[in-house]
Amino acid sequence: MNDRSGPSAEDMMTVAAARALAGKRTCFVGIGLPSLAANLARATCAPGIVLIYESGTIGSKPPRPPLSIGDGSLAETADTVVSSAEIFNYWLQPGRIDTGFLGAAQLDRYANLNTTVIGDYARPKVRLPGAGGAPEIAASCKETIVVVRHTPRILVDRLDFTTSVGHGDGPGARERLGLRGAGPVKVITDLGVLEPDPGTRELVLVSVHPGVDPAEARTRTGWPLRVAPDLTATEPPTRAELDALRALTS
Repeated sequence: MNDRSGPSAEDMMTVAAARALAGKRTCFVGIGLPSLAANLARATCAPGIVLIYESGTIGSKPPRPPLSIGDGSLAETADTVVSSAEIFNYWLQPGRIDTGFLGAAQLDRYANLNTTVIGDYARPKVRLPGAGGAPEIAASCKETIVVVRHTPRILVDRLDFTTSVGHGDGPGARERLGLRGAGPVKVITDLGVLEPDPGTRELVLVSVHPGVDPAEARTRTGWPLRVAPDLTATEPPTRAELDALRALTS
């Protein structure tokens, strides 16, 4: 976290991700960067949003980002707690949740996600935490937002393992697989915002954060990243947003 003299790249990513939840009613939240951004949204632009975690908590209002889905603060501050089976079978799979908020260890040009292994599955270099609820979140939420750091190790040309389907191999992939939701609508990084092209479904850089050159985003992407002709600049964080962020992480 940067000092009070100004926002860091990490601050900018978190604030931009929080803003993406403005106007949303319900959000199924992943642990880590998505959880920090979702709770910042609740403290700023989306005070009425209902945060849902796969452990069965609905309406959680943790004072600090939870360390895991089993963090006691999620249940202690929730409006209600139900079984994981109910969360998935009644709330998620029928498409009752507006937005899924996910992170990933790897992401490709179609916003497919890997949270399983780095390297060969049988003999991985790194075995990651695994799927958890991410595949169902990516499949069934009305839309998905992904938050990742912008490095060529994360934004890769080819995933080592496909844990959660974004836009598959391009147009029509989700429909062929019978996935209910629209899939990823935004990928927010510490350099900018990417969105799927309406025709090809390939991610395109549509916005850069203050001080970021789009050439840097291209260099730090594992595929030839397209830049939107009407590229915009992300609005800098307000003092209120930074103060709320620091309150969550202090």
